[in-house]
Amino acid sequence: MIRTPLRPLARILEARAKGENPDVIERENIRIRHEQMRDYARQRAEGRLLVLGLFFVIAFSVVGLRMGLLATSEPTEPRAEAPGAAIHAGRADIVDRQGRLLATNFETHALYAQPPQMVDPAQAARGLALIFPDLNEEKLVKDFTGKRKFIWIKRKISPEQMQAVHDIGDPGLLFGTRDMRLYPNGRLAAHVLGGASYGREGVHAAEVIGVAGVEKYFDDHLRDPASGTQPLELSLDLTVQAAAERVLAGGMALMNAKGATSVLMDAHTGEVISVASLPSFDPNNRPRPATTGDQSDSPLFNRSVQGVYELGSTFKIFTAAQAMELGLVTPDTVIDTKGPLRWGKHRIRDFRNYGDEMTVTKIIEKSSNIGTARLAQQIGVPRHRAFLDSLGMLDATGFELVEAATGKPLLPKNWSEISTMTISYGHGLSTSPMHLAAGYAAIANGGITVQPTILKQDGPRSGTRVMSEDTAKAARRMLRRVVTDGTASFGDVAGYAVGGKTGTADKPRRQGGYYDDKVIATFAAIFPAHDPKYVLIVTLDEPVDTIGDKPRRTAGWTAVPVAAEMIKRVAPLLGLRPTVEPIELTDVKLTRN
Repeated sequence: MIRTPLRPLARILEARAKGENPDVIERENIRIRHEQMRDYARQRAEGRLLVLGLFFVIAFSVVGLRMGLLATSEPTEPRAEAPGAAIHAGRADIVDRQGRLLATNFETHALYAQPPQMVDPAQAARGLALIFPDLNEEKLVKDFTGKRKFIWIKRKISPEQMQAVHDIGDPGLLFGTRDMRLYPNGRLAAHVLGGASYGREGVHAAEVIGVAGVEKYFDDHLRDPASGTQPLELSLDLTVQAAAERVLAGGMALMNAKGATSVLMDAHTGEVISVASLPSFDPNNRPRPATTGDQSDSPLFNRSVQGVYELGSTFKIFTAAQAMELGLVTPDTVIDTKGPLRWGKHRIRDFRNYGDEMTVTKIIEKSSNIGTARLAQQIGVPRHRAFLDSLGMLDATGFELVEAATGKPLLPKNWSEISTMTISYGHGLSTSPMHLAAGYAAIANGGITVQPTILKQDGPRSGTRVMSEDTAKAARRMLRRVVTDGTASFGDVAGYAVGGKTGTADKPRRQGGYYDDKVIATFAAIFPAHDPKYVLIVTLDEPVDTIGDKPRRTAGWTAVPVAAEMIKRVAPLLGLRPTVEPIELTDVKLTRN
């Protein structure tokens, strides 16, 4: 605004010249200035009111829009989430080696309540208690009549349960869609699959995460959207797994065992075709982990990889094979087996008196502790430990289950000569049945180590050679003799030329020492022995055969018959036809007339 002087000189001189009063000019200018100031102030006030009005209009519009959105959306409990972090519920399927379904996602519903919208909380609570017997009616009434505005009732319900809740007719009972993990085969391969649960949850979606087994080991892969519809293909064969579990359960009951496990492995690829652990569980309704008592008694305990046991005389073939590989003995070398074998204050004895001398073949066939300990003395501590290490017996297996990492072998604190002598016949070193299967696979395939795997492979995987073809072949002949003439005579299956080794080890007490009447019985088998394709390990925990006049606990009476029945059942499923075992003409002399 440009100010005008109140008494402009030109106008004052002009007024005086005309005889007019100059004060009139000043008063007129003052009036004009006041009117200008009034108009300017009014314009500023009107502008401010306009801006303030627009602000309130926008603010009320935003609040009203938000209230509308909240009124038309489903409620949910507040959760701490990163902004924009959407819940991805997708998860890839798991199939066996033939493409048969083992695990998949299934669309279901969750049930929740909004107490402010409920018409009759007591009636709703009564109806829900009838549909879901595990719910407490009094607790539901207390929750529905309390101050909470949102209550989860069931994370997943069946279509039948959903319809029953609909029939209650209360508007405060609402449903949210979500995926759940479904295992269509129930308990079958439960310890391999492990199970799944929910991670982050919302009303309309829930994150499905693995909690054990391959579900947890491959959790990132299964949840990765980049995997698309490509399923995770396991090495298991569903039909073989079903047959193995059925036979193992029958054998466990027949032999009055506390638990049992079996491992069937392809000797050339390391693929695990079936692996079972009993007692088992249903991954669709996975039980809670045990918080008291012995964890090995829990059905969640996977004996095939978590159970580390002294596996007894099954280790003797490793000692014999190493001694032959080093050139210390041949299968026909005679070894002093006169007992007891003394080493300091320790005494090593055989189960029976087998005489003062035995060949290496007879030591394996009759399962002589003394003879095996003599071989271990010849091998020496460093070489014996290094050989077991090369077979993978001193570290966790690397098998693709999260539980396998916990199955670390228990080694002696001071690996002395007496340790080597006892470990040579399977005492003093505790390993899992999966370790044993991998060790026997090296003998079965001609002397090359394999890595146990639960994933389907395209072909044999080259490992480290730990013994020559000739040594492995000689060891296989010994294992066949154990079945035909030795401690595993019940393991002979017509047409499949089973070879194997029994092992019976006293079960250790938790507070130290060993039980007098409890054992771990194991049979490690290869078949067919002349051209091995598969390795089978069967281990029974605290078995006792009560059919005879007195209780019998050795593996020859307990684990061997179970393994033989299992081979009889699964061999045809594996595509193996019964064949006539070839006869080796080693003792035939050709003559001429």
